[in-house]
Amino acid sequence: MSRATPQRKVQKQNSTVTAPPTPVVPRPTPPNPSAPSQRRRPLAKACSSPADLQPSLGKEAEEAGCEDGEMSLIDIECSQTASLQDQEEINGHLRSPAPSTLRPRRRLQQKAVEEPGVADEPVPISLSLARWIRASAQNLKIRPGDRQWASEQVNDFRDNLLKFLKNSSDQPYFNSVEFFNSGSYFEMVKIHKPNEFDMMLKLQTPSRLNMKSLDGGLFYQLDLIRPTRSPIRAFVLENERTLSSRRILSEMHRLVRKFNRTYQAKDERCFWEVNRKRLTSPAVTLSLYGVDGDREELISVDVVPALEVPPSQGWPLAARNGPDVDKWLGKKTRQDIKSSKSFFVPKRIKGRNLSEAAKDSWRISFSHIEKQIIRYHGNKKTCCESRATKCCRKQSFRLLKSLIEGLKVRFPQELDTLCSYHGKTAFLHTLSIRYEDSLWACHQLPSCFMHLLGALEGHAQSGLLPHFFVPDCNLFSSPGFPRKALVFLSKALAEQKREGLPLLKPPAPVPPMVELINPIVPVANSTENKPPSSVNQLPDVDRVDFHNVDRVDFHNTGLRVKIILPFVIVLIFVLFMCKTVKGYNC
Repeated sequence: MSRATPQRKVQKQNSTVTAPPTPVVPRPTPPNPSAPSQRRRPLAKACSSPADLQPSLGKEAEEAGCEDGEMSLIDIECSQTASLQDQEEINGHLRSPAPSTLRPRRRLQQKAVEEPGVADEPVPISLSLARWIRASAQNLKIRPGDRQWASEQVNDFRDNLLKFLKNSSDQPYFNSVEFFNSGSYFEMVKIHKPNEFDMMLKLQTPSRLNMKSLDGGLFYQLDLIRPTRSPIRAFVLENERTLSSRRILSEMHRLVRKFNRTYQAKDERCFWEVNRKRLTSPAVTLSLYGVDGDREELISVDVVPALEVPPSQGWPLAARNGPDVDKWLGKKTRQDIKSSKSFFVPKRIKGRNLSEAAKDSWRISFSHIEKQIIRYHGNKKTCCESRATKCCRKQSFRLLKSLIEGLKVRFPQELDTLCSYHGKTAFLHTLSIRYEDSLWACHQLPSCFMHLLGALEGHAQSGLLPHFFVPDCNLFSSPGFPRKALVFLSKALAEQKREGLPLLKPPAPVPPMVELINPIVPVANSTENKPPSSVNQLPDVDRVDFHNVDRVDFHNTGLRVKIILPFVIVLIFVLFMCKTVKGYNC
């Protein structure tokens, strides 16, 4: 008898088995609702459309603003694997073993679903805590004026840098580059101020590459199939095969520094400055400062060189299955995602005593897929297309990012390894569990955020946070995330939940970004119309004549009050005595 026959019987019988309870940790077996019948838009086409290669910051923000939510994802393979493992023998036939290449992934997913929970039940929240969460979510919005001003500065910088690279004769390899915008600003999940921007500088590869994994799925050594005479040969090691990430990043630093020497920021009151290199950073970071300011950073831009591998090459083996989104987007869209381009950024593995190959390592980047997943997010195509169909997915993620920032400010040393990408990964896993749009209704924001916070706490307690696209890689494993920091994070999150989220407190009100730049004073020695330089120099409102408030010298107000006050007191006393004596005589 053919072995294929019992396998079909196993799958048929498993389809009638009741699914286990939904776990809180990632990639569980979900409840068995009816699958949506609507067709979803293919993400791969949206990622590679020419109109989206180099969009304007303001335009892209406006386009994404009408869809204020995230996509929810479902893992099918984990549910099928769990149900098959529960039945060792059906109808007298043993279950056939899975391919050996999937065993590490299965073990990781099996460990992730050991402790089931109830993810769909409402979380009991007090009215005061619910009001606190809603108020905090409102304070995370970005001012439209700040968004417009920051977009103008970054757009002008990007366009001029692109012209410089295309016309530069120093390095021909950079003449064909293009920009691709990524990061939280373009995903519409940036909080507080638009002060951080990520731009990927796409670099073409001349041929197919050999991808040798260095850690299990995220870091790779990239080798050319054969020697080449194209301009990329300037960044190949002595073996004429291996692409050096250090050489490309160093050349990128040199070109950006050369460009910045002659570039004038769009706002003449500001200037750009290239930051120092960081050993494990894949980016060339620039900061925008005010000319007459106190060295306060206004905007930070990360220019990340990224090797673009064509779809014909395919994704590396560890990520070739793609995200499990069959019940949400359909198998066709999942195939479109897997057949899209892949990008590698020059990031070095953390650790000591690294080999030469590890020092020139590349990390695979899924930012282009994550951007589309978060922008087109709903279980149904109509999610967030109108006010009636809006959800609270993005609001919940913004709150989690705000809490992570608060934890890092409160415990900078203990949680140095914690970053927003850990929260983003937990967020995507939570969406894969709670994928129905009805579970993310706007009025359920407090409950949804507490679900998301509980998911991150559960990952910290178990020490397991699988990468969303490479499940074999654990983002909470050492040395990337030390065990001591993981225990501290788990206790800190539990304390926040117990004490009512005190670190979710919104930051102190700050003036618009334009006002942080000191205006040019027309008259150098004029002090009459000079505004106060700090809060401590504001006049005493109880003693100032508001009819002449514009004429008050704020620097000498205290001295004048001390001199005039005794005379005023004496005058009042004399008038009072005169009135008293006059009344006595009468």
